[in-house]
Amino acid sequence: MDESIPAADLPLLYREVLDAVARLERAGDRVHAYEIRRRAIRTYSARWDSAGRRAMGKLVREAQARIDSSPRATAVALAGSRELA
Repeated sequence: MDESIPAADLPLLYREVLDAVARLERAGDRVHAYEIRRRAIRTYSARWDSAGRRAMGKLVREAQARIDSSPRATAVALAGSRELA
């Protein structure tokens, strides 16, 4: 059983969502980026419990799945990683 305090995980999960939203926006998927950000803000501002942690984790997975299924997001990520090298 997970003994951690749900509120301790929320800032990190929220940051993950915002990072994924930024990647979606760079890939041009602004509609989904907006929707995920809206839901993350609502969750982060109201649910500092286990349900909030689960909801935020679901948003992280949803955003990542959207990025993974987007050919443009993949191309943008690859281009960014080449610039860093």
